[in-house]
Amino acid sequence: MQTISKTAAEAPFFVGIDLGGTNIKAGVTDNQGRVVWQGREPTHVERGPEDGARRIGQLIRRAIQEAGLSESEVGGVGLGSPGTMDIPGGRLMVPANLKGWEYFPIRDRVAQHCGRPVTFANDATAAAFGERWVGAGKGFHSLILLTLGTGIGCGIIVGDLLLDGRHSHGGEYGHFVIDCRPDARSCSCGRRGHFEAYASATAVTKRAREILAAGRVSMLTARLQEGAVLEPKLIAETAEAGDELSRQLVLETAEYLGIGIVNLMHTIDPDAILIGGAMTFGGHESRIGRTFLERVKHEVFLRAYPAVGDNTVIDFATLGGDAGFIGAAGIARLEASKKA
Repeated sequence: MQTISKTAAEAPFFVGIDLGGTNIKAGVTDNQGRVVWQGREPTHVERGPEDGARRIGQLIRRAIQEAGLSESEVGGVGLGSPGTMDIPGGRLMVPANLKGWEYFPIRDRVAQHCGRPVTFANDATAAAFGERWVGAGKGFHSLILLTLGTGIGCGIIVGDLLLDGRHSHGGEYGHFVIDCRPDARSCSCGRRGHFEAYASATAVTKRAREILAAGRVSMLTARLQEGAVLEPKLIAETAEAGDELSRQLVLETAEYLGIGIVNLMHTIDPDAILIGGAMTFGGHESRIGRTFLERVKHEVFLRAYPAVGDNTVIDFATLGGDAGFIGAAGIARLEASKKA
């Protein structure tokens, strides 16, 4: 997201951190959600959680300094982290992509290292809040963000309420059951029939590998022989070039996604459902991405109760990889407003 100068910004300012298994992204926003500074550094999961908390604290201090802010101009700090987690307790539980960081009190340790209180949130919830604050969901009262990647993240925002749930597992929609058959596909968690087993990037790649192994003719074969990696980006490229198997994979994924979205719509009845993450097949910028979105909408139209299906916006998210830190900053702003 393009940054603005501090002189064009509106105080107070908020720092947002998006903790991932590969990188730690940081940003400073003004009171309107406009980014005035952003940066990142490697997570180095192997160095352990205490080292990670220390470097996050240093990154927060660096963000404030390089944004040209005084301590009094900073209204709050927000940290978005992958689950599983204990949000009220400020602890990581068993985060899949932060091995060795289990049961670590990350909120309070980061707060100690940066010298100020930290608001703690699930990373998908933070991204959803960012989209509602200044992204594709701006102006909506309620929205759901689905992030399609290795798994499926889900953030649910209703008004100023973050649906974290009693056990900090609200929005774990990747593990919603969409196939009850005993031979349903296995999810990465080990259970069968979960949404993630059908509509995640991992699931798409697995289906592609199975079909190619069965001898199906496809442009993918030649690309793989040339050294390309089998991933949704490659499938999108070959689908765009007219490969029938790749197009089939994209449309099947849209069907599964539509089924999952209908269940979400009937549960929450939101203003909008946004699709983001690494697997949007090019989004609005590509023909196959637009075809993917239209098929999702068509599947929803076929299955949803009209009062919900006809009135819910379904679209791509717009903040990309910046949604997490923007949303974390926004949640810190929300928390500060409650204390004002």
